[in-house]
Amino acid sequence: MKAGVLFSGGKDSSLAAVLLSRDYTVELNTFVFDSGRRLPAVEKAAMALGFPWHVRTFEEGLLEKAVTMIQSSGYPNDAIQMVHRCALTELSGMYHVLADGTRFDDRVPMLSRDEVQSLQDARQCSYIRPLLGFPRREINSLASRHLRIVCGETSNLENGDYEAEIRDEFRARGEDAGKYFPAFHEQSLVIGTISIHG
Repeated sequence: MKAGVLFSGGKDSSLAAVLLSRDYTVELNTFVFDSGRRLPAVEKAAMALGFPWHVRTFEEGLLEKAVTMIQSSGYPNDAIQMVHRCALTELSGMYHVLADGTRFDDRVPMLSRDEVQSLQDARQCSYIRPLLGFPRREINSLASRHLRIVCGETSNLENGDYEAEIRDEFRARGEDAGKYFPAFHEQSLVIGTISIHG
């Protein structure tokens, strides 16, 4: 059975894909707001993992909605959560099994139990979070055994995270995204593998 995994190119979504690949035929899916956006580093990460990779485009207007939410509240959490729910909902129209790299320590995006149940019931799908029981320490340990990664600040690292395009939209409007987002938010990018099945 196929499993569609939301994929940013980072270590969390990569590890989720690796774990799922024991029992499912994994396909990686990266969502973008702009259909013309190119993500060569994310594509290379997918190639290193050896799973098929698809770029999906959000419905028109979602980026503007996210930016407006951030401007209204003064922080990005609700907007990131909303975008993630949209990605999962869209993915559920393509796969009966969908997954992401949500971890034990994550706060955003993180669907509540009721939200997960609602998604599964409404879309007749199974939503799997393979890393949900793993704290950061164990994620880092697993990553060091399976993946070659680089780390950097969100605005300087090319990955498929929602935040990058949202920050770009603020810049395009002549507004400093830094007043809404944390000063430093480290992200990871997979640049190779060490041993996927070892």
